[in-house]
Amino acid sequence: MNSDFTPILVLVGVAATVCAAMVTLSWVLGPKKVTPYKQAPYECGVAPLGDARERFPIKFYLVAMLFILFDIEVVFLWSWLTVFKNAPVDYQVFSFWAVMIYMVLWVIGDAYVLRVNAIDWDEATSLAPEKLVDSPAISLTQAPRDAQKLASESNS
Repeated sequence: MNSDFTPILVLVGVAATVCAAMVTLSWVLGPKKVTPYKQAPYECGVAPLGDARERFPIKFYLVAMLFILFDIEVVFLWSWLTVFKNAPVDYQVFSFWAVMIYMVLWVIGDAYVLRVNAIDWDEATSLAPEKLVDSPAISLTQAPRDAQKLASESNS
């Protein structure tokens, strides 16, 4: 019984060794110069400004969910097609109509996504005007007045 799990145990051991070696070697061989930039909470090139609890647009999450839906569709269709071509006729007829119902529902969902502009990345259409202010020195009470002023100037 133990010999059945030997390859799995060897694989786990090799994976753990490789992971430990990579972490250790990056720590040993990596640069050690400490800078204020490297000590920042987010070492990504963007300075963390403002409040962490600020509301932000969720366009990225919508696109990520759409990607998952497309990915799941491909997984279902690929596995269905591999079985479909060699299946009995009664299974082919039943599964064909089941997949057609699935595809109709998927197209309706896709049409909805296009109708609500879920893929549109232009933040000017989804953010409140006070969020579009470039200067962080402008107060939140002044920002709506400036946005209204800009809107009235562009209309005239």
